[in-house]
Amino acid sequence: MGVFDPIKGFGVTFSTMFRKVVTEEYPEVKKIPAPRFHGKHQLNRHPDGLEKCVGCELCAWACPADAIFVEGGTNTEDERYSPGERYGMDYQINYLRCIGCGLCIEACPTRSLTMTNEYETADDNRRDLIFTKEDLLAPLLPGMEQPPHPMRLGDDEQDYYVRGPELARQAGVPEGETVETGPEEARR
Repeated sequence: MGVFDPIKGFGVTFSTMFRKVVTEEYPEVKKIPAPRFHGKHQLNRHPDGLEKCVGCELCAWACPADAIFVEGGTNTEDERYSPGERYGMDYQINYLRCIGCGLCIEACPTRSLTMTNEYETADDNRRDLIFTKEDLLAPLLPGMEQPPHPMRLGDDEQDYYVRGPELARQAGVPEGETVETGPEEARR
């Protein structure tokens, strides 16, 4: 140990003493995350309100933390929740296990599951951190109808995916806008 080592250490302390302190005012002033931030999951809808989830369970199989539970159900002509023959009847994400990796998003063939920028998912109750389908479904925007209802954008499920953008424009979605809904669109 040299003679000047304590003086060097105090030099660092003294140099930071006169700098302005940066304080995060978190609950009052929320920080805006990066656009591609992986936050809370969301189950998206088609422009007529039908759910995009077809209950295939690929997201649950891709999840390395085993945080997703999906049980598929069969659509009938009287009760139709998605354009296909199946829909996600029971959908749960356990945020106590979720590691936010996004593998479930990549596995989804219908782009039903996406992640929003919402990062406030902490809670003091373990049961409240298991999000159900009702918690995860995107809100209904103007022009959407609460399922179950018949298909409005075409005659079969292929119309929803193959001609989806064209049908969305006919349903009133502006050019350049996505059909997915999030908290920002729901507030408008």
